[in-house]
Amino acid sequence: MKPNMTPTKTPMPEQDPIVRAGNFQEVALGYTPEMAALEATRCLNCKNAPCMQGCPVNVHIPDFIARIRENDLAGAYAVLKGTNALPAVCGRVCPQETQCESKCVRGVKGEPVAIGRLERFVADSCMDTAAPVSPAPENGKRVAVIGSGPSGLTCAGDLRKLGYSVTIFEALHTPGGVLVYGIPEFRLPKALVRREIATLEAMGVRIETNTVVGKTVTVEELMQEEGYDAIYIGSGAGLPRFQGIPGENLNGVYSANEFLTRVNLMKAYRFPETDTPVRVGKAAAVIGGGNVAMDAARCAKRLGAEKVYIVYRRGEAEMPARREEIHHAKEEGVEFLLLTNPTRVLGDENGRVTGMECVKMALGEPDASGRRRPVAQPGSEFTLPLDTVIVAIGNSPNPLVRSTTPGLETQKWGGIIADEETGATSLENVYAGGDAVTGAATVILAMGAGKKAAAAIHAKLSGH
Repeated sequence: MKPNMTPTKTPMPEQDPIVRAGNFQEVALGYTPEMAALEATRCLNCKNAPCMQGCPVNVHIPDFIARIRENDLAGAYAVLKGTNALPAVCGRVCPQETQCESKCVRGVKGEPVAIGRLERFVADSCMDTAAPVSPAPENGKRVAVIGSGPSGLTCAGDLRKLGYSVTIFEALHTPGGVLVYGIPEFRLPKALVRREIATLEAMGVRIETNTVVGKTVTVEELMQEEGYDAIYIGSGAGLPRFQGIPGENLNGVYSANEFLTRVNLMKAYRFPETDTPVRVGKAAAVIGGGNVAMDAARCAKRLGAEKVYIVYRRGEAEMPARREEIHHAKEEGVEFLLLTNPTRVLGDENGRVTGMECVKMALGEPDASGRRRPVAQPGSEFTLPLDTVIVAIGNSPNPLVRSTTPGLETQKWGGIIADEETGATSLENVYAGGDAVTGAATVILAMGAGKKAAAAIHAKLSGH
């Protein structure tokens, strides 16, 4: 690098190359080996590793990048898997720009090292050829994990490494939680998620699908009748929120949770190879400004909608979605109606959506969250012709486990009360973490909670 030249991370190729390795086929690597090696040279290998301070699962970032420079991808993958159960997932969906990369020294005067892209490259390159992790000898203790999302998978993997017998109980027919039903195929290939889960099963983690804890079996029964020594609740946040405006009961109104589940688990992303389980029509509007809203809007485009709108009551600067997700949605033709708030969904005599009444907003004084409060502008009402409305304004924790577990303390809004550092709940040997505690958050934060709980469970059951 020439003196005084501003460092910039290696750009992604215009079209990702395709690799075929083992059972994991047709997955885009993003970086070529040459590009990954070049990007890895930008890492300064800081002694205090500030990047690690921003990683919820404490990946040894300088170590794995150093091994890329040495062309030791197997070694780099071993470093990743040492603390991260799902590196191929994290390399795609984690908000590195606000976590590890935000702490990178390179980012002070230029672009930070592309930690997420390097993680993705290493995981995709090695996940089919790496030797299975050998867990410690069986210690005679059994742990039940409720939910097979990122939090549950992480907790299960860490405990299995320590010699625990671990069974995951999943309500749906496919394990993976939000990774399989909530994140679209074009952002996170389902074959990749299955491969990551297979590595846990190869270690000896058992997964029982179609088991609704709270209906099929209760937490109390798992402890007292099934003989589990500890339980981790990672049941996620799958209860959708609505605005409470007139017309939300019309045909053609979906929660983003239902919409994305139909698209992902019913394989609408394979259209026209499979029947499309959702009909979006010519025009669809997504209410909300987060990553889920961007996912729903981009899915609607792929399902044939000619017009897709993001309707958000604040401005773009206030949108919680990642900048790159907003950028991708715009590139694909999604139209952004900012400072706009829906007031009513309109329908025809058959109860089918025909449009949505909206009002323009302006930002006023800050509210309790610190963001400027949107205020409706009199006389700015208008009607948006639509065939489909998708509500993506957030989810609450799934209520079934908490409502069937006496003595489990919860927040008024539904989150399970758990210690921030250990995940311990009000019940002995029952732990919780991820979205079931915090409400809808990020994959990596849920994984971090699962990791902390696994350590706490081990400390409790082993007496250390």
